Amino acid sequence: MTEPYTPPTVWTWNKDNGGRFANINRPIAGATHDKDLPIGKHPLQLYSLATPNGVKVTVMLEELLAAGHTGAEYDAWLIKIMEGDQFGSGFVAANPNSKIPALVDHSGETPVRVFESGSILLYLADKFGAFVPTDPAKRAEVLSWLFWQMGAGPMLGGGFGHFYAYAPVKIEYAIDRFAMEVKRQLDVLDRRLGESAYVGGSDYSIADMAIWPWYGALVKGLVYDAGEFLQVQEYKNVLRWTDQIGARPAVQRGRMVNRVMGDPASQLHERHDASDFDTKTQDKLAPAATDA
Repeated sequence: MTEPYTPPTVWTWNKDNGGRFANINRPIAGATHDKDLPIGKHPLQLYSLATPNGVKVTVMLEELLAAGHTGAEYDAWLIKIMEGDQFGSGFVAANPNSKIPALVDHSGETPVRVFESGSILLYLADKFGAFVPTDPAKRAEVLSWLFWQMGAGPMLGGGFGHFYAYAPVKIEYAIDRFAMEVKRQLDVLDRRLGESAYVGGSDYSIADMAIWPWYGALVKGLVYDAGEFLQVQEYKNVLRWTDQIGARPAVQRGRMVNRVMGDPASQLHERHDASDFDTKTQDKLAPAATDA
């Protein structure tokens, strides 16, 4: 039997006790090296990776373009987090928290940095007057669900996902605790979607764009391979909504941007023009340019 763990009086960092992500986790902030961020031809510059948090923003940008907001054209640059790109001086200047995604808006006299995925969604929604209601009550509902996701997401990702899928040691208590919470969250979402077509109400919004990459991917078995463990088939309304959102062409394009995993045909490592979806997906790149 494993001896009970007693926390020390003073915590010290054990660099070798981080599992799969030990090389990018540390208890201090700031840059580790000098590296400027590239800047493309469009006012909106996105620095990201197609994790669920990154997908939120590329879906939003593709939805804006699909809705006719030409000012939402953007360059999406790949940030390889497992190689520490997020600790470059340029990225830290864009996001002091060193997490993807980060957006820099060059459309005004002074560049505006926006970090944290929920903040970026709200910034873009307000900038273009799209995917967030103007009616105060309806706006409040959408923003409540947006911030629900931002608060709930760490329990799913850093909590359940880490201990179930990535931790070097399986800890029964931690997995049980976070599995219970994730199932509670799925029940919250399922009940809401039983009374409303979309999470924020009758219209598609940034709340759906924030929640779908996490919870939609979870019930489809695309993150953590935990569908059977969590019995996700119980959440019929979440599954209905997941398929509905996933069928949107802009969502399908957004999910491809900055993706470096899965089917090569689903990967568009960087996006600088709408035509890139036709000419530069991973399967069409020359072998020397591929990124495994």
